[in-house]
Amino acid sequence: MSENKRIMLIDNEEGLCRMMEAVLLDSGYGVKGYTRSFEAVEEFRPGDWDLVVSDIKMPGMDGLEVLQRIKAKEPAIPVIMITAYATVEMSIQALRRGAYDMLTKPFEPEELLYRVKNALKHTELLEENRELREKLVGKFRFDNIIGASDGLKGVLEKVEKIAIRDTSVLITGESGTGKELIAQAIHYNSVRKEKKFVAINCGALPETLLESELFGYRKGAFTGAKENRQGLLEAADGGTLFLDEVGNLPMNVQKTLLRFLQEQEFLRIGDTTPTKVDVRIISATNADLREGVKSGAFREDLYYRLNVVNLHLPPLRERKGDIPLLAAHFIAQQNKKFDTAIKGLSPDSLEAAVGYAWPGNIRQLRNVIEACTAMESGEYITLSVLSQFIELPEPRDEPAVEAEGEEGAYAQALSRFEMDYIRGLLRKNRGNVEAAAREAGMNMATIYRKMKKYNLRREE
Repeated sequence: MSENKRIMLIDNEEGLCRMMEAVLLDSGYGVKGYTRSFEAVEEFRPGDWDLVVSDIKMPGMDGLEVLQRIKAKEPAIPVIMITAYATVEMSIQALRRGAYDMLTKPFEPEELLYRVKNALKHTELLEENRELREKLVGKFRFDNIIGASDGLKGVLEKVEKIAIRDTSVLITGESGTGKELIAQAIHYNSVRKEKKFVAINCGALPETLLESELFGYRKGAFTGAKENRQGLLEAADGGTLFLDEVGNLPMNVQKTLLRFLQEQEFLRIGDTTPTKVDVRIISATNADLREGVKSGAFREDLYYRLNVVNLHLPPLRERKGDIPLLAAHFIAQQNKKFDTAIKGLSPDSLEAAVGYAWPGNIRQLRNVIEACTAMESGEYITLSVLSQFIELPEPRDEPAVEAEGEEGAYAQALSRFEMDYIRGLLRKNRGNVEAAAREAGMNMATIYRKMKKYNLRREE
């Protein structure tokens, strides 16, 4: 990740500035340090830098003004702010002005590297996702499809090819994987994009109501039919009709739909004259329609009419690389909606989210993020808040204690063991926290937390 990445450092404390410069240069980054904030802002050019690290308290132009001016020039660039006094008010000000992260003095070189890597990785993922959407979508509506995984790329590449071909598409995948978003992407990349996109969940309505909703009815066709009513198929004339959970269609509706797909016409309930419309059908299901065909619950001829092209959406557990992007997207939505400033998931909660199976897929992730942002009072969604909404495995690296506030012999022995173990890891790895965390199977944040708990320093 460090290859060709350029970082601007701004700190009026020359010694600290040079130390940070040396650490980052040793890690392969391109770095230039500035001890005068005015000079740094003046020389900042959009596209020249991948990250800015700036102190907050500086003479002349302080760090908050630096942040504001740099963001005005390049809004997307991540900025890490350094402060010796990380008050809540100051942090909120910095975050509201667009800071990516806060780093509190004094800090270890490894912590600086850790924060820098996180900021660059986050930006890299967002950029990859943006480039993917621009490449595949152009000016049309892929805005809500978030992800850069190979599985999603394959689907979007197929969408680009089939959107312009006016043929039936069957989208398969588990509940919550975003099948309707893909259907919308097909519609808005097709020649029908100026016409209506109409959607109906075939499993949400009873049989009698579903038939009238789809095909409409004539006045007097049944009790309560006091006037002619247009169905959704007719309302979508010239556009696209999306049939979600199409496997729930009753047999009589399947028959009428098949006739439409063959003749481009249908009969309203109670009508004797066919109604002709021009509609593209896109359907979706989380069930195996082939099993429905075998059991007789779904017409084989209709199945082949609907399944001219099949798109299968992978579940979120097979798109783990997309979870950070999706989480960031949903957090941004919540921040915008409720004027909050949550920066993201903490490192350990992000690790837990990526490792979770998400049986409800993207829909579940969105709901969990919404709940977490409502409960979280800090800058990041912590593991303690996240664990209220998803089931997490027992932590491997936390010492067991007999009871809260009770220091029995067993708890003391565990603490001594943990302190000696962390100290030994640091010695073995010559104070390199990242290497120690990797060897122990922990994340760096956990190692730093243990070092603080036991008052350990890497120099020891």
